[in-house]
Amino acid sequence: MKSGLLNDFMRAFQKNRQATFAAAILLGIIFFAIFAPVFATHNPTYIRLAQEQIQLPPTALHLLGTDNLGRDIWSRMLFGARISLLVGFLTMLITIIFGVAYGAVSGYYGGKLDFMMMRFVDISLSLPTIFLVIILASFFKPDFFGIAVIIGLTSWMRTARLVRGQFLSLKEEEFVTAARALGYSDCRIIFVHILPNVRALIIVNATLLVAQAVLLESALSFLGFGVQPPQFSWGSMLSASQQIIFLEEAPWTAFFPGLAIFITVLCLNFFGEGLRDAWDPKLKNIAS
Repeated sequence: MKSGLLNDFMRAFQKNRQATFAAAILLGIIFFAIFAPVFATHNPTYIRLAQEQIQLPPTALHLLGTDNLGRDIWSRMLFGARISLLVGFLTMLITIIFGVAYGAVSGYYGGKLDFMMMRFVDISLSLPTIFLVIILASFFKPDFFGIAVIIGLTSWMRTARLVRGQFLSLKEEEFVTAARALGYSDCRIIFVHILPNVRALIIVNATLLVAQAVLLESALSFLGFGVQPPQFSWGSMLSASQQIIFLEEAPWTAFFPGLAIFITVLCLNFFGEGLRDAWDPKLKNIAS
């Protein structure tokens, strides 16, 4: 992006106060996750079985209290953010790579190939994603990277449809016709000439994919099909506190992980919408 366009983009983005505030919060969450060992006050996996250390409410010693095994919730929140965000970003990368490549080929070549490829996408979209992810996760019992792969391979279809729609339109433009006349290969035309014109839509969609992945991972971990001990995420922290007796005696064990998931997903959505409106307001109808 040229400096002039970048300046215009930044000015437009900063006018959206919700998006700017969301971006600041997201940066803060990522910062604390990266430097979790610095800000953690206790070992997040250390179990304290003494009765006076179990299910403690928030205090100066334990900022967010302790859980049913005496583990410090503040420290677990910091390290759990790493897994939740890693799954989100890895899923986004996998989804973008598969979805963009698939949609680009389908939209560029069109015809019977496009018809068959899109019918496969339609069939895949008709399957309930959450149930498909649960079945795969229960069968393979993956770690956080495996969960990202599973979610990514079951979530790329909408990205493919968005990219395919843009390629169907852009391949008829004059610059593509000129590239063909110069004898450029299809691969070069797709990835060098057309794809850069779709990057705004891809980047906006990527932020929303991270939010979706964080939610799916949390749902999987809450149901017991996500990351397994000793790994833990915000979703698995919720799962550990889902028993009624824990919620009655120590509601903070569920409140803080749930709040973190809510704030992160909300900020990702506001940030994505801000990117969309700042980059190209016309994308509002396409991305939604």
